[in-house]
Amino acid sequence: MAQINGIIDWANGLFWGYILIYGLLAVGLYFTIRLGFIQFAHFREMWRCVTSSGVTDRDGISPFQALTVSLASRVGTGNIAGVAVALTLGGPGAIFWMWMVALVGMATAYAESTLAQLYKSHGPDGMYRGGPAAYIARGLGAPWLAAIFSVALILSFGLIFNAVQANSIAEAAAAPIEALLVQWDLVAPATGDEIGAYVAAKIVIGIAVALLSGIIIFGGIPQIARVAEFVVPIMAGLYLLAAIIALVLNIERVPGILSGIVLNAFGLQETVGGVAGGVIAAAMNGIKRGLFSNEAGMGSAPNIAAVATPAPHHPSSQGFVQALGVFIDTILVCTATAVMILLADVMPSEELTGVNLTQAALGDHFGGLGQVFVAVAIFFFAFTSIIGNYSYAENAIVHLGGGRGGIVALRLAVMAMVVWGASQAVTTVFNFADASMGLMATINLIAIVLLSGTVATVTRDYLAKRKVGEEPFFRISQYPDIAPGVNREIWS
Repeated sequence: MAQINGIIDWANGLFWGYILIYGLLAVGLYFTIRLGFIQFAHFREMWRCVTSSGVTDRDGISPFQALTVSLASRVGTGNIAGVAVALTLGGPGAIFWMWMVALVGMATAYAESTLAQLYKSHGPDGMYRGGPAAYIARGLGAPWLAAIFSVALILSFGLIFNAVQANSIAEAAAAPIEALLVQWDLVAPATGDEIGAYVAAKIVIGIAVALLSGIIIFGGIPQIARVAEFVVPIMAGLYLLAAIIALVLNIERVPGILSGIVLNAFGLQETVGGVAGGVIAAAMNGIKRGLFSNEAGMGSAPNIAAVATPAPHHPSSQGFVQALGVFIDTILVCTATAVMILLADVMPSEELTGVNLTQAALGDHFGGLGQVFVAVAIFFFAFTSIIGNYSYAENAIVHLGGGRGGIVALRLAVMAMVVWGASQAVTTVFNFADASMGLMATINLIAIVLLSGTVATVTRDYLAKRKVGEEPFFRISQYPDIAPGVNREIWS
């Protein structure tokens, strides 16, 4: 195990210390420039593509459902705990660098999701399927590389990250469940057997979450989309509302907090809101937190983007939708966490960080109700991440030819990992997931850069039609150079 851990740590150091920390930013800047700063120039188009009704198609889900499923995966416990850690280690300037990563990441998200739409096909169940594995296999003609990508995605998003999310839920709810188990005489009182009672409570939570997850994921992606469409807007809306209330209650301090974030990012102001951090610490922690949170370039969200029926009927439409997902995740939700912490009279420290820091901040704003709210938010953020992550892995299973049997096996494995993750310390296996995600992200970044000419061609087609007042409708026959690998029936 020591040798295995050493190899995993080396891989993570390579991926996250060198390749991805610079690669994701470089690719984001590349697409920002090549596509004419599309995330800024056409920001309104993102909202139009989400709200357009379009033509219904039973083979896919709606643009809004695709957005909410991707947000279900993106908006997880990292938006609560991860932002607090970034503030503790990097200071308020880390938030500025999170913003910068998100703004360039929107262009990357646009590119990968546009490709996912373009190269989608009908799966064995008739539903649209696709994602990075599809454009790697058919766009680049590298099915072997697509298979490696799919395996890495299943291991990280399908299995291990779901164990981590279940662990977050169990950690947040274990104490009250333990008290109930003792009260009902189901476990021994805490008289030297505290660990046993605590673990029993976490196992109960894991089983409950697994059963609830199973009810949803056994309904397939359409069922996941319906749940996400209902839960995610409420979940994110209430969280943003809490941040707005905190802003209003402390409105006189807001200008100082915002200016402090910017100044601290460049070392012009060392402290603000009780947090301190150097320029390098602010940049590195903000960039890493931003990359982990919005997932732009990771190759995850394109898996659900491919399942959508776009409105208008054009690959770029889903590119705009998923670019908006990056904006909502980081610029809105992560910023909400940061602002609530910075406006609170709490002092980040080695002891008070992560979820505890966010709970303390909301406790300062809203009293005991605030701490309860954080616990509830953790449950919904983590639970929706489980079902969102599963939807990505299901696409990968279909690409590998798993069929109905493979999908059922994946669903059972996800439920088992939820129970296991709730009761175990998942540090080592989480490191393995980071390495696996680093591999898939590296493969995906190479693929979308090699296919960037296709992205540019499709984007020009969309924008040219919008410019003359025409509803964008993509016809592959107009672009024979990119026809190989594209399903002509879908885009005829």
